[in-house]
Amino acid sequence: MGFFDDLSKKASETYKNTTEKTSKLTREMKLKSSINENKAKIEKIYAEIGKKVYEKHLREENIDIKADLIEECSKLDAYAKEIEDMRTEMLALKDLRICKGCATEIPVNAKFCPKCGTVQDEIQINTPMQQPAAPVQQPVAPVQEPATEIIVKDEGVVEINNNQPDNNQQ
Repeated sequence: MGFFDDLSKKASETYKNTTEKTSKLTREMKLKSSINENKAKIEKIYAEIGKKVYEKHLREENIDIKADLIEECSKLDAYAKEIEDMRTEMLALKDLRICKGCATEIPVNAKFCPKCGTVQDEIQINTPMQQPAAPVQQPVAPVQEPATEIIVKDEGVVEINNNQPDNNQQ
């Protein structure tokens, strides 16, 4: 019976490995699809921004970046963050991560980058028994930046005014 027990054990291991690899490939394809969807949304927002700027130009109005484009810029920030999170997850599926020194893909357990030699932070690897907690979505607060005003004048001359906020006010 030992032969059949070994055969059964090897078949079970093969099935488990195949299922795990298939699951990873399926997840990777879903992530790639979501990344492409977000990239398409970003391109659409870029077009909306360009349209707003050009319409202001045609009406010879001033453009206040903060007031006129804050909603679009916030959406761009959110989509870019989602894409970065999905890329990180894709790397984890392949047991890779990004070097903090040169941005090269390196093995997840590397202590040093093989390309630039930068010491890497130690990370915990979640095993199938340790499922990671669901990520908590934190609202993205708008960053306090100087107000920028773009003025389009005759003969295509563009004037940009950076109005710096007063950081001394409380």
